[in-house]
Amino acid sequence: MHGVGTTVDVDVAGSHAPHGRCERHWFRRVLAAEELPGIYGTYDGAFDVSPDMSFADARTTWEAEIAIARKNCAEHSLDDTRPFPHGGEVSLRWIYHHMITEYARHCGHADLIRERIDGTTGA
Repeated sequence: MHGVGTTVDVDVAGSHAPHGRCERHWFRRVLAAEELPGIYGTYDGAFDVSPDMSFADARTTWEAEIAIARKNCAEHSLDDTRPFPHGGEVSLRWIYHHMITEYARHCGHADLIRERIDGTTGA
């Protein structure tokens, strides 16, 4: 477990890779009920990607998942619900809200990477 003041071994590809995973999970597996494998295998260790993966690879995967997600979302109203993997149901509106918070969290991760590169804090 990492605590305050510790370092986490993450790079831009590793920070970007979870976006494709999240898009696939929420907009394909949950919303469209598609049975699909994980993009990078397990969902444990969300930042653990192959050392051979480039940022371009992660971005290409993410953009492909977004294109499919947009198509799936266009077929549903905001109040359409789907079974939630951990019980209950979620609406498309809830999924959008969840994804906004996920992207906000990952923007923070990118800011930490930038901070390690240029040393500027609070910018």
